Amino acid sequence: MTNKSKMPRCSAKSHTSLTRQITKDVFTMAILLGLGRTPQTAGQTAAQARSVECRVENIDYEGWKAQQISNLWVQLIIVPQNGGRLMQVRFNGHDFLFVNPKFAGKYMPPSQDHWFNYGGDKLWLLPEGDDNEQQWRGNSDLLDDGEFTFRKLSDEKDCGIELTGPLDPHTGIQFTRTIRLDSDSPHITFRASMKNVSGHFVQWSMQSVSQYDTGNPNDSSSSNRDIWGFTPANPSSGYLNRYHVRTGPAENPAAMVRDDGLFALHYSHLAAEFWVDSSDGWLAVVDGSSRYAMVERFQYEERKPYPGKASVIFWTNGPQFRFNSDGVASVTEEEDGVSPFYMEAEINSPMCRLRPGAACELETDWFPTRTDSEFHGVTDAGIITKPLRVATLGNGKVKLAGSFGVFFQGKLVAHFYNEHGSSVARLPVADVSPTNLVVLDLETAPQGKPTRVSLHLEDQNGLDRGALQEVPISTGENSLK
Repeated sequence: MTNKSKMPRCSAKSHTSLTRQITKDVFTMAILLGLGRTPQTAGQTAAQARSVECRVENIDYEGWKAQQISNLWVQLIIVPQNGGRLMQVRFNGHDFLFVNPKFAGKYMPPSQDHWFNYGGDKLWLLPEGDDNEQQWRGNSDLLDDGEFTFRKLSDEKDCGIELTGPLDPHTGIQFTRTIRLDSDSPHITFRASMKNVSGHFVQWSMQSVSQYDTGNPNDSSSSNRDIWGFTPANPSSGYLNRYHVRTGPAENPAAMVRDDGLFALHYSHLAAEFWVDSSDGWLAVVDGSSRYAMVERFQYEERKPYPGKASVIFWTNGPQFRFNSDGVASVTEEEDGVSPFYMEAEINSPMCRLRPGAACELETDWFPTRTDSEFHGVTDAGIITKPLRVATLGNGKVKLAGSFGVFFQGKLVAHFYNEHGSSVARLPVADVSPTNLVVLDLETAPQGKPTRVSLHLEDQNGLDRGALQEVPISTGENSLK
């Protein structure tokens, strides 16, 4: 976007108790489930979770007339009038998004010459610029600030709303967006459509723009120094450094590609924009101080062109470097002398060439969860905070250690395989919830002679949500250190 004013690194780089004993001495278990427990979630059973309604209702939020989509875990607050914005995501009592106090409760009519940064999450277009009609000038025009209509959506599995924006004559585009929330999990789905409402061909990329709050909760005058953005760097990147600094100093120590292949951005209160041609289909915003994380997933389309090659963009807000007409550099704040604390995480669609009446879509899925002071990646089932380590012990048992944030409530199940790839054991190891960081430190005695283990998440309905990690089994407890 052009109109924008310590995580340690690995290098520089509940439901019910288990109903029966699986074997004579299956395991001893120590699991830390102490983070963010609330009366709603600490003693929750699977039956209770399934009975929770997903609701859509009118509310007042910060002075705005808003719509709230909610379930046991999450509240989504949408302000249709202000460009159909998702203004806040609250998970387990934690607010993720930045809401600009300067414009709280206000509505400013659309303008092509001003930008009213309300905060929250919205849709924009790329490419940006004002050189020709193939570029979007930005600012708070109809696309950004027009009033969206809405209708409620609900079925047995989820609930939500459909938002429809005004027809924009300048770009020839109309946005439609559905936001849904699962009834039995924190999983949020977005389906955005960009329709050509003109009488000629148009070509644009649709962009999901989310402003994450990076302010210090204990000091409004300073930033949170433990906010990070992550996305996998492309091993065959089209950028020289596997990412491109679009705005701000080229040599910015806040950004790097780690030895594990992750692009990592440590929030710094300085205006800077980083373009990443990530092909793995996810980004994560991690708050090491509050120990919350949000994962945004998307489908990367390898054979389609992306704007400037970028599928993911991060923007850190803050003072900007500028040069005057004589080439003298200075650092400036926004017009009112205040640069709010937020970081944008942006997902781009491929460039869509649309005939009149045609449309293309951008689908994204959000998963809020818990985290720790480390971050080592995202899987279908959750995030890895401390990688899984498994070793045989002298007493014939196997020890598992690691920590994870999970996307669904259920249980972790260890699948053991021998050297020939045959399954020799399948053992439940922990009851888990997205509201609690899972810390494994346990011993178990699987049958057979396993050489590797895959740790899966099964939700409260028994559906396998995928593996958190699969690793070989090493020898000796020292290998766990």
